[in-house]
Amino acid sequence: MKSLQRQDILPEQVLPDAEELLSFGVELAGSIQVGSSAFLSQKAVASETEYKWACANQSEVMVHSQIGYRDPDKTKRAYREIWEKAGEKNARVDRYGICLDWSMGFKPEDRKKAQKGTGLILGSEEAFAELTDQAPVAPHFGDFVIGMPAAVENTAAALKAGSTAIGNLGQYFTFRLPGWDNDVEDTAATVKALALAAAQPVDILIHSNLDDGFAALFTDLACSLGAVLLEQYIVDDLIGGKSTHCYGHSFSEPFKRLAFQLALGRVSRSPGSMVYGNTVAYEGEGLENYAALSAYLSIDAAAQRERPTGHAINPVPITEAVRIPDIDEVVDAVVFADRVIERVQGNEDVLAFDHADQVALKLIEGAESFKTSVLEGLAAAGIDTANPFEMLLSLRRIGAKRLEEAFGPGQLDKSYRRGRTPIVQASTIAALESAAQKKVDKIASDEKVLIADANLRIVLCTTDVHEYGKILLEETFDRLSVETLDAGVHAEPNDLVELVRSGADAIAVSTYNGVALDYLKALRAALEMAGLETPILMGGKTNQIPQGSNSSLPVDVSNELAEEGALVCRSIEDMTPHLLELAKGKAQ
Repeated sequence: MKSLQRQDILPEQVLPDAEELLSFGVELAGSIQVGSSAFLSQKAVASETEYKWACANQSEVMVHSQIGYRDPDKTKRAYREIWEKAGEKNARVDRYGICLDWSMGFKPEDRKKAQKGTGLILGSEEAFAELTDQAPVAPHFGDFVIGMPAAVENTAAALKAGSTAIGNLGQYFTFRLPGWDNDVEDTAATVKALALAAAQPVDILIHSNLDDGFAALFTDLACSLGAVLLEQYIVDDLIGGKSTHCYGHSFSEPFKRLAFQLALGRVSRSPGSMVYGNTVAYEGEGLENYAALSAYLSIDAAAQRERPTGHAINPVPITEAVRIPDIDEVVDAVVFADRVIERVQGNEDVLAFDHADQVALKLIEGAESFKTSVLEGLAAAGIDTANPFEMLLSLRRIGAKRLEEAFGPGQLDKSYRRGRTPIVQASTIAALESAAQKKVDKIASDEKVLIADANLRIVLCTTDVHEYGKILLEETFDRLSVETLDAGVHAEPNDLVELVRSGADAIAVSTYNGVALDYLKALRAALEMAGLETPILMGGKTNQIPQGSNSSLPVDVSNELAEEGALVCRSIEDMTPHLLELAKGKAQ
C-alpha cells in the first residue's frame, strides 16, 4: 500500500464538496424531524436510545425480530400480530428490523424499472408511518436506506415514521444494486443522510451490520472491531452522529461471540442495535435447528444480563435456512427466546467472562492498531482523513481484502489467507475453510486428480450481497486446483460475459435473495448475445417469489432453473459430477 496514491483511489478531478453535503443534511433537518410512532408514544420515550439504556440499566434483555414481506398489508399484519400473539404467551418483542426490498435503495423515480427482490416495497412516506403505528414496537429501518442512492429519501421517510434507528451503513461498503455502479452518488447521498440524522433533536442510531459489511470478509476479528472504530470515527467524530453496531450472523463459536460483545461494549459510545442470530449454524429446516437457536440465544441472553450493552437478541426462526419465515414462525421464535431468557437468569456465571475479557482486550488493542494504520496509510496516499466523503469512498474502493493485507495488526505470515496471523481468527472463515476441506476429502482421489489436471477456470459470483456461499466455493475450488475468476458480489451478467471471454470453462453462481430464475434468464440472454454457450452452475437458495403471489414467500424454482439450462447444485457434493464432466470434456 506504500505505492498506492490518491489517483489510484480517487482519480476523479472533481468530487462533491463534503461541507456542502453536510450543510444540505443539516438544513433539511429544519423541515424533517422525528415523527410519532406507537412505540415512542406508548413507551413515553424520545428515542429508542433512551429505551435501550433503560433496559440495560435494569439488565432487561430486549428481543429483535425481522419482518418485511413483499406484501405491505401482510407486513402491517405481521407488525401487529407478532406483538399481540407473543404477548398472549407472556413474551415480548421490543423492536422490528424492517426488511425493505433492494429496489427501495433506488430513488423513487427509478424503482419501477428496478429488479425486485423478496422484501417490502413501500410506495410513500405515509406507508412508512402506517406501518410503525401498528404496535408499540421500535421500528428499525435497516437494509437499503443508508448507503443507497435513495439514502436521503428513505431516511427522511423513516424519521417521519418515528424510527430512531436507521441503517445499514455496513451495506454501503459491500452491496451493489443491480444495474447501478455510481459509487460517487451513493456516497454523496449517504453523507447527506448521515448529516440529516445527526442534526435531529433526539439521538438517531446509525446502524451498521458488521456481517453485511467489511467485517464479514476479514479473517481477523481485530480488523472487524477495527471497522467499528473506523465507522465510529466517520459517523460520530466527523459528522456528529451516533453509530451503533450489529454482529452475529457468522459468529458460530460461542466463546468468540461472547468476547466480541465484551470488546464491542467497551469501545461503543451508544447502545448496540442487535445481536443477530447465528444463521450460519442452521442446516435445512428440521427441528435440529432448535439446538443452534438455543445455543446462541443462551450466550447472547446471559451476556446481556451480565454485561448489558443495549443490544437486543434475535431469535431467527429455524426455517430461515431455506425460506422467509412466516408470521407464526416468527412468533414461535420470540416465545422460545423468552423462555431461554428466563432459564439463563442466575446462571450467567457459567460463562468464562474473565477469559473473555482478556481476549476482548487483545481485540481492542488490535482494532486500535488497525484504525491507526488505516488512517495513517490513507493520509500518506493523499486522502483527506478529516473529510467524511473521501473516507467513505476510499474505504469502499480499497476493499476489505487490501485493507487487511496492508494494515491488519497481525504478524506477516504468507500461510494465512490475508498474509497475516490473525489476532483472533474470524469464526466464519475458519468454519468455511473447514467445511471446504471436509467436502474435498469426500471426493475420490482419482477424481480429484482428474479435476486438478484439467486446469479448469471458473467465473465465480453471487447474485446479491451474501458472500458466504461464494467463499465456500473459493475454498473448495482452491483445494481442487481450480482457478477462479472473481466477479464479486451482485455481479452484473454483462460483467460475467467479459470474464468468460478471457477464457473460462464455466460460471458458478451463488444465490440467496429470491431472484434465482430472473438472474439466470438475464445471464443466459447476455451469453447468447455474445455467442457463448458457457455452462452455468447455480446453487444456494434457488428460489423466487412467483409473479402475482399473495403470500410474499419465495418458492423453490430448481426445476425451472434446470429447464433454463442451469446445472443446479443444492450442495458442493452436487457440483462434483459437473466438475468431472468439465474436466473430461477439456481433456478430450
